[in-house]
Amino acid sequence: MTVQYRGLTWDHPRGYNALAAAAETLDGLAIDWHRHPLEGFESHSIADQCARFDLVVIDHPHVGEAVTDEALVPIEDLFDAEDIAAWQAGTAGPSFVSYRYAGQHWALPLDAATQVMAYQPARLVTPPRDWAGVIALAETAEVSLSLAGPHAILSFQSICRALGFQPASPRDDFMDRAIAREAFAIMARLTGEVTRRFAAHNPIAMLEAMAAGDGPVLCPLIYGYVNYAAAGSVAYANAPMGPGGRIGSTLGGTGIGVSRRATVTPELLDHLRWLMSDEVQRGFIPEHDGQPSLRAAWQDDAVNAAANGFYRATQETVEQALLRPRHDGAIPFQADASKLLREALLTDADADPTLDAIEAAYRHHHPAGIET
Repeated sequence: MTVQYRGLTWDHPRGYNALAAAAETLDGLAIDWHRHPLEGFESHSIADQCARFDLVVIDHPHVGEAVTDEALVPIEDLFDAEDIAAWQAGTAGPSFVSYRYAGQHWALPLDAATQVMAYQPARLVTPPRDWAGVIALAETAEVSLSLAGPHAILSFQSICRALGFQPASPRDDFMDRAIAREAFAIMARLTGEVTRRFAAHNPIAMLEAMAAGDGPVLCPLIYGYVNYAAAGSVAYANAPMGPGGRIGSTLGGTGIGVSRRATVTPELLDHLRWLMSDEVQRGFIPEHDGQPSLRAAWQDDAVNAAANGFYRATQETVEQALLRPRHDGAIPFQADASKLLREALLTDADADPTLDAIEAAYRHHHPAGIET
């Protein structure tokens, strides 16, 4: 008897094509993959998604909400310790540990990504390496920040990291005020006509514009999509460094979780193991527009050749990437903080009242002392 499953992923070739193609190879189970927009990660609760789907692709800031709502099955209840240890050791950067919360993991990191530097190779030969170079380039070329949706606050976190901020977990404060002022000043200097023109573009829309030659010459922090590198229309480099040489970037990527409504069968677990296997991560997934999570795939010669060197060009960034807060309330905080920061930058508001409001939003959405 074939067991039927419903899956939910996001509506982009990177998020859908490999999963859909894999579903056509199944024996003993069937998965009908549904799609929602990129913004669906923030606009629908995990509880709602898991009430309707058996397999749900999420990003790591949702895990605290998932634990509170008892929406997902812990990975530890599905796989043995040997599998889990291998995945943790083998994934690029903190991709696997990003789904760990309250002592357990809640998704398998199918896809690894972080903010990197994107540029148009036809218009820029050598991208800058640090924030001073980005600011200097903006004097003569079109440079745009990524501010839409949650990306204003994610860029802010990354710049703070490049400037030396080291978050603790759990923590009562979202930011170090002195570093935060420096980060705000960098973003304010880069919020000129070009950033204002692209302020409503999410990363996909920004990269599409760059690929068409209509977008900015350079976006210093934007989530990397291998699809545009493979086409040769967008090139990538590591995210900018701060004065001390630290790369600042905030982890993205997606994981696949099993909802509590799912009937878990050996065939389903075998399929998930297959998706995470070295052979599939280095072959099937990149061959079907996916962006693998295993470090071996990021270092693979053939995978890099097909992607114009995307993985090697940005691996140092993903290995050093910062985790976002993951507590229950992280998603509404991210939305509120990004809106506050974006509006302040676009209206030339002062730093301290804006930073006060962001800190207040963090405290509102983050009970003191809980895991981030």
